[in-house]
Amino acid sequence: MKRICVIGGGKWGQNHIRTLFQMGNLGGIVEANSARIEELMKQYPVAGFSDLDEAISVGFDGYTIAAPAPLHYEIAKKLLEKGQHVLVEKPMTLSAETSLELVELAKKNEAQLMVGHVLLFHPAIRKIKELIDSGKIGQLYYLYSTRLNLGTVRTEENVFWSFAPHDISVLDYFVGHPAEQIESKGTKFLQKNVYDYTMTQLTYPGNVHAHIFVSWLHPFKEQRLVVIGSKGMISFDDSSAEKEIQFYDKHIEFDRGIPIKIENPTEIIPYDKKQPLAEELRYFVENLDGKIEIADGRSGYEVVKVLEKAQELIDEAP
Repeated sequence: MKRICVIGGGKWGQNHIRTLFQMGNLGGIVEANSARIEELMKQYPVAGFSDLDEAISVGFDGYTIAAPAPLHYEIAKKLLEKGQHVLVEKPMTLSAETSLELVELAKKNEAQLMVGHVLLFHPAIRKIKELIDSGKIGQLYYLYSTRLNLGTVRTEENVFWSFAPHDISVLDYFVGHPAEQIESKGTKFLQKNVYDYTMTQLTYPGNVHAHIFVSWLHPFKEQRLVVIGSKGMISFDDSSAEKEIQFYDKHIEFDRGIPIKIENPTEIIPYDKKQPLAEELRYFVENLDGKIEIADGRSGYEVVKVLEKAQELIDEAP
């Protein structure tokens, strides 16, 4: 069994810890807070560390980084320099420059680098990708995602950096290519320097378009993805109780230049209801000796590039 060390025992780190333990792959935990590491050691019979260098010296098979985002670059760089395999939570780092540095460092030292874009391992997302690639919706026209809720409002990180990494990674995954053009606007209501609402337009190769609407100042929760093609349409709302993938057998045909609307009954597409985080961590463990292809370092870098460019455009807007 591969032994994985989790760096960070906070809110999301504890999910890594619990899931890897259930899988039988938890080897160690690094947590700087002495009271927290003591608490975790009572729950999990594995090695505990307050110092990262000590954990590295043990030589685990892989490391997951679930520390605060400002620490991602520093921790991942130290591990990759020593040729260690790494899964770093999103966002990969806080700049495209440092993200690219990690990609190149992993390549140089023949280390696996994966980014925690957990939605890429959501069974519904994987199923939708399968439907797109199979041609069920025909030619891909456009996609959009909405991630809306009331709170949790951040005081340092704006809503785009907080919510949108998930959606950027999913849209890139569906299209199979990073966006080539970006337009973005946002608005501040609650605080002087933090955006509460953003709308971002993405243009992909082949005249495929997408937009991302995120807000934490919204009356209801919605996490919806919509995919439009020449032969049909797909909708998935992860915030709904049913969490159904709906295929709309609807499209437009032309009869002697006249557009005709074609509508057939909506189909519910079945999919396996597996836990995304468990699927993500299992993929990481199973590919330590192979090659990470889903949510690899390069795709994580592309997501940070969009975050950075969108932030620049939002700040420049009048």
